Amino acid sequence: MEKIVSLCRRRGFIFPSSEIYGGLSSCWDYGPLGVELKRNIKEAWWQAEVQQRDDVVGLDTSILMHPRVWEASGHIGGFADPLVECKRCHLRWRADDLNGAECPTCGGELTEPRQFNLMFKTFMGPVEEEASTIYLRPETAQGMFVNFQNVTNTTRKKLPFGIAQIGKSFRNEITTGNFVFRSREFEQMEIEFFVKPGTDEEWFNYWTEERLNWYVKLGIKKENLKLRPHTEDELAHYARACYDIDYLFPMGWAELEGIANRSDFDLVQHASLSGKTIDYFDDETKERFVPYIIEPSAGVDRSLLAFLCDAYDEEPDKEEMRVVLRFHPGIAPVKVAVLPLSRKEQPVALAREIYADLRQQWTVTYDIAQSIGRRYRRQDEIGTPFCVTVDFQSLEDNQVTIRERDTMNQIRVPISELRTTLQAKLKGEELFVLPPGGKIWKEER
Repeated sequence: MEKIVSLCRRRGFIFPSSEIYGGLSSCWDYGPLGVELKRNIKEAWWQAEVQQRDDVVGLDTSILMHPRVWEASGHIGGFADPLVECKRCHLRWRADDLNGAECPTCGGELTEPRQFNLMFKTFMGPVEEEASTIYLRPETAQGMFVNFQNVTNTTRKKLPFGIAQIGKSFRNEITTGNFVFRSREFEQMEIEFFVKPGTDEEWFNYWTEERLNWYVKLGIKKENLKLRPHTEDELAHYARACYDIDYLFPMGWAELEGIANRSDFDLVQHASLSGKTIDYFDDETKERFVPYIIEPSAGVDRSLLAFLCDAYDEEPDKEEMRVVLRFHPGIAPVKVAVLPLSRKEQPVALAREIYADLRQQWTVTYDIAQSIGRRYRRQDEIGTPFCVTVDFQSLEDNQVTIRERDTMNQIRVPISELRTTLQAKLKGEELFVLPPGGKIWKEER
């Protein structure tokens, strides 16, 4: 994990928040490359689970919601972790994170566990009193549940269908750590998929497979993923069944995403407390019922950390180690780097022209500093799949060199075919096939 944290800080993926004031515990700012990586992960999720489907629609609900939402959901009464405090050093811990009865820092005696509610409180309006208490949402799910009737009325969607949302959530975690794995402010990608009771097990299995395959398609190694069913004693109060997709992080196996069968718990609770009817009428069978809900819930920050860990690679390279982030092209923060071989006016002008053309379609960087070898290494370390090199020969034959990150293979292509060639390769199509009379070579290590 130290190497990942160091690379993220050095290359501008992630910085400690409020760093000039000493930082704020487990709060993080995403830098120029981190923003692009995060955006690409969210876009890949949205494309796969909303844009390319007929049965899922999007929603963007408020972070601040009526307090009774959290009463109905059980968060006010039961969203708590067992807290213990060391009597000697006064550090606090989640009781279920500790193996023994002693403080892991100083060995001191611990207090008896007490329940600590994880929601952040604030006040709405100018008066700080109990009646004006509201909460920062601890999950995005409830905003989708309370809008179920609005969505069915306006979209006329028929079951089964889903509502998807990407947004920030907040939990006042007792124990944070492992970089961005667990923090108090985080971003979620959630789907609430509404189904007819009796079909819920089928859809639960479907979404488990769908979500597992999404990570594999974007480059996560299969051997670093596993499914873990929740035991009876660890199931959430609303869940009939739950699977965790676990990833082999540097600190060990840990939850990457959860898929839960929430039954009809949430809709029944909100209907009961609000006094409103929340149900579904099936035109074909003439039945009225409360749908069951299958919920795939992923964390953007955890997904980003998993993609970073899985992509990180080191290999011997002459006198030093070559560090490579082998991102899938779909999520790489920078798709192409344009590198003029010389600082002279003509190759620079041509490189700038190519850069301007390519950036209309992708996130592209332009780099002229230091030797071409060092520039290649810099792009390898941030995960750029392709480098386009402009040299003096380019001025004569209107061709440029494309260099591939993972293999370091290089090939000359006409500038007129550059965008088409890159487009094919960024989609995963084969690029390095010898054209008639063409040549391919490999960079020396």
